[in-house]
Amino acid sequence: MAYITSAALADKGFLVLDSYNQELDPQEWLDIEYNDWKSSGDTRFAPLASAKGEIECNGFWNHVPPRTDKDGVWIDEQTAKAPNLTRRAQEPGANVGRCRVIELQPTPYGECLYNLHQDDNNRLNPDGTGWVVRGFFNLTDDKDSYFVLRENRTDPSVEYRIALPAGAQLIVDTQRLWHATTHNGTEPRYCLITSWTSGPELDAYIEKYHGTQDVENYPVDQAILDAGYEEQARRDAARAAYYAAKGQQEKIAMSEA
Repeated sequence: MAYITSAALADKGFLVLDSYNQELDPQEWLDIEYNDWKSSGDTRFAPLASAKGEIECNGFWNHVPPRTDKDGVWIDEQTAKAPNLTRRAQEPGANVGRCRVIELQPTPYGECLYNLHQDDNNRLNPDGTGWVVRGFFNLTDDKDSYFVLRENRTDPSVEYRIALPAGAQLIVDTQRLWHATTHNGTEPRYCLITSWTSGPELDAYIEKYHGTQDVENYPVDQAILDAGYEEQARRDAARAAYYAAKGQQEKIAMSEA
């Protein structure tokens, strides 16, 4: 199928934008309402825009009528408490689908690798329209944490590790890349996640903030990497055995979050 996509994302599937001075903004993510919605890891989500403007996190295709991850409805009681976060999500001028803040508890590298997943952003997306990607704005100062991106979930030969200090800004084709976060802090990590529709508006935003794929991998000791690979393999084997014992096919790691 032919979709409108961003050429800047074609090579590696992600971009890092200019860092944002997060310290200038209040910590609005502490004031909004969260749902115990599980994604990759121990998470909660606070939606700012949802399918019908309600405080819920379900995929838009699970509503009536079902639709793709576009035309999100802003939740007045949430956006009133988080005007700066709302402004940032709306700044590109691209169509917004789901928009919410994720709260992630500490997650070591091995668990992160087990949690690697692809998003189902473009289910029901009509041919010839904009491909849905996601923006990630790191809100807390998680200098020891990093976003993990892979082309192949179990192949570490192509693994991008993006540092996550406060103000880090990424755009990721999360339906293409397997992704999850290694969070080495002791407090929760908070990040604003917005579904954007690709097109000229998003392209202009990428250019304005100098989106680049040429970033150094966050450095991780080889012993930690090796232990992570072993933990992922161990957990994957345990999951496969669980489904085999139930006579079921193993589920693919695809997230609706």
